[in-house]
Amino acid sequence: MKFSNNRDVLASVVKERAAIRNVSKHRNPDGSMDVDGNLKLWNSVMDRFEWIPLWEDGAPNYDDRAPLQPEPNIIFIPAPDNKTPRGCIIVAHGGGFLTRTGCEGFNVADFFNKEGFAVAILTYRLIPYSRFDALADMQRAIRLLRSRKDELGITDKIAVMGFSAGGMLSGNAATNYDSGNPESDDPVERFSCRPDAAVLAYGAFTSMTFPTGFGMMLKGPGSELTQEERYKLAVEKRITPDTPPFFIWQTMSDDGRHGMATAKALQDVGVPYELHIFTSGVHGCALADGENDLDLADRHVAHWGKLCAEWLESMGL
Repeated sequence: MKFSNNRDVLASVVKERAAIRNVSKHRNPDGSMDVDGNLKLWNSVMDRFEWIPLWEDGAPNYDDRAPLQPEPNIIFIPAPDNKTPRGCIIVAHGGGFLTRTGCEGFNVADFFNKEGFAVAILTYRLIPYSRFDALADMQRAIRLLRSRKDELGITDKIAVMGFSAGGMLSGNAATNYDSGNPESDDPVERFSCRPDAAVLAYGAFTSMTFPTGFGMMLKGPGSELTQEERYKLAVEKRITPDTPPFFIWQTMSDDGRHGMATAKALQDVGVPYELHIFTSGVHGCALADGENDLDLADRHVAHWGKLCAEWLESMGL
């Protein structure tokens, strides 16, 4: 099975807890975030896998401005049982578009792979690249998986799943898409980048509906955007009857209005969704199983994973 060794590597990485605790545990002597240390650690883990660059000839607008950011890519993990092809989940880590959170990438991918799904861990561009570069990476990942579905043993159904910044990115991908360009010289660009489902884990934030609070805490690419660009990235403002279904979960610590605003917009146009706002838990708890940067285990919040897996199956993945 192509890329089957990646599943063994993933299992090994997840067991090595220290190898993926790569945000909160990486600090400079003055207590500030050790961004370079974080990125180096992610890269060292990623290089243990066989990964796929999103563009064979190099990503557009990708250069040497951020030496520790590798070319945008995915790590594909085939489903445990590939006798009957099924869809694939693209997992997008968090980290405020500045760092990469391993527990929201490798751990989550391992969980959903064990639930029977094919998964693809996305390494997307961070600051100093823009949110639109990151969005281009997610859109390209969707097209790439569809273009290689026969080779990878998957269907053309693709779900995007993201945490915090990755949740924002997943929401953006679910509300900014096209059906592909059949005239493109690049065969990958002929495929649609519309996902079939979007999972937003504590990531339904906007600075338009709620101009204060967590929606404005993510500095860098966002604060300098024009009003038109801010609108394009405001998930709840972009929802139409053609928008794919959403699974939204967060905790009250992030202000539940963010998730409710997106859910209301989906409800208003008749798009299927599921919304969970947990009383306990905090931002960044990932699977809430204790294997996260916060050392947080919350048995109740941890139910989200199984609920989401069941929901994705009901959506045809």
